Parts: sequence; structure tokens; C-alpha cells
Amino acid sequence: MRGVKIVGTGMCMPKYILTNEELSSFIDTSDEWIAQRTGIRQRRIVTDENTIDLSVKAAKEATEGIDPLEIDLIIVGTVSPHQVIPSVACSVQAQLGATNAMAFDISAACSGFIYGSKIAVEAIRCGSAKKALVIGAEVLSKVVDWSDRGTCILFGDGAGAVLYEQTDVNKILAFDVGSNGMLGQTLSLENQAQNNPLIKNEYSPSFIKMDGRAVYRFAVNVVPISIKKALEKAQVNIDEIKLFVLHQANERIISSVAKNLNVDLNLFFKNLDKYGNTSGASIPIALHEAKSNLKNGDKIVLTGFGGGLTWGSIVVQW
Repeated sequence: MRGVKIVGTGMCMPKYILTNEELSSFIDTSDEWIAQRTGIRQRRIVTDENTIDLSVKAAKEATEGIDPLEIDLIIVGTVSPHQVIPSVACSVQAQLGATNAMAFDISAACSGFIYGSKIAVEAIRCGSAKKALVIGAEVLSKVVDWSDRGTCILFGDGAGAVLYEQTDVNKILAFDVGSNGMLGQTLSLENQAQNNPLIKNEYSPSFIKMDGRAVYRFAVNVVPISIKKALEKAQVNIDEIKLFVLHQANERIISSVAKNLNVDLNLFFKNLDKYGNTSGASIPIALHEAKSNLKNGDKIVLTGFGGGLTWGSIVVQW
């Protein structure tokens, strides 16, 4: 079986920093209230950028020094594309000049990067690709109800990218992925209403809706199980893991997972204080920022969880 490794990472964040203090100027909240409940101090939101812009910049950093014609596959995980057609991935392909790549988007919310990575890695393993670019990108600020304190304090915009490549010595050790659509409505974002010659609907914008307590219960239960399953498949002991890079949803979730696994919280990377919850973008952004602390041969775990409900873990040797 062909091996796979990570050969590049990149990220792009909007310039505008929306602090908790600024949020409290137009909604009933405070920096202390938000930070105590989530660990978030600020988030980035777009002004003149969009999902494509962020994706392209992250992709260019991840593929620096690579001939775009060598990229065989581009996958973008997003629930907030700039437009439905063409896909974000096809727009990225055009701007990179990666004319040999198959390109498409997937919708798996906060697990989008993990799902996209599984597709990309399996494509390389079966021989249909040698280099695959996976991007997580979101502009959630356009689908957040800025009058809803329960959601608007959480989310931010951004993009992260990872380039996978075929290699003789495999570095992607195992995956665990899953979904539970029966709980899907605990975190939802409606699409455009039916509108055809037989049905007429007035336009109304759709916003993210979330049952925060239900999502919290789901995450703290499913994430430790997923990590353990991935480690078992990889035949790696948990004490061999140098770093856990979880979806940056909530500091309390990360702390609960660490406690459940009986792992030192210091081994869990966190940057949600700066960026908030960027959904499918959070893991590649976090990985890009964490990599300066990684050494060749270190084993790490990447784990996503969220809308669908979906989840997934990857065991990687750096």
C-alpha cells in the first residue's frame, strides 16, 4: 500500500479582529462572560474578503515551492462557500493554475477537514493521486445571527490548508470517522427555501441554530471514543502522542476530553482564544500554528466534531 505524508500547511485569517469588548457594545454580554464559558477572547471576521480569497491564500502557503500542475486533487470543506457554483475548490484550482486537479467541495461542518483528508489520503493510497490539497475554509460571520448571544460569540472566519503527498514511508497512521444524522438538528443551517412555479416563498436569511448543551454532551462523549479507536487502529499508545489538535470549539470541551482520556491538558493545542470557532477551518489553522513545536517523528492526533452530527480523528506521524 502506498504511503502518505503531510508536506505543507498554510493559513489565512481576515484582518479585522472583533473582540469580546466590541461584541458587548451591541449585544448583552461581556469579555468575562464569554471567556469563562468558552475560552474565546476575540475572533476574525471578513470585511472585503470571502471564502475563496481566504482559501487561495492558505493554499498558496501550503503549496509553496510546488508546481501547481503536480496537484491532482483539491478538496474544500466548507458550509459557507462564497457561491454554490462554481465550488470554492474549482475557484482555488483556477487561481492556483492547478489545471490537472480534480476539485470539489464537501459539507461536513466542523469535521470537514477530517472528512476531506480521509478522501484525499485514500485517493493517494489507491494510486489515483500523488499530491492532494485539502482546505478548510469558512466565512461564518455571514450566517451568524448577530442578535443571538448563544451563537454569535462563538464563531469566526478563516482558512487553513494541508498538502498531502505520496511517500514510501507512511505517516498517516489511521483514521476514525463517523456521523449521527439522527442528532443533526441540534446544530443546523437551513438552505434557501423552495421557490418554483408551484411554490412561492418570501426570502428570509438563514442563520446557524444550535442547542449548545446537546452539542457539548455529544462532543465530550464521542471525541474520546474516536481518539481511542484511531489510536487502536494505528497500534499507537496514547502516551506516545506528543500533541492533540482538536477542533477549536470550546475550551470546556477540550478540558473535558483531556480529563476523560487522563492526558495532561498541556498536550492539547489551543488557539480559540484568538480565532473562536472557525468550523472546518479550525484544525488546519491550529496545525499550521502548532507545527513549529513538532519534531520529526512526533505522533499527533487531529480530531474534528460538529454539525451533521459528524466526527473524525487522524493519527499522524510528523
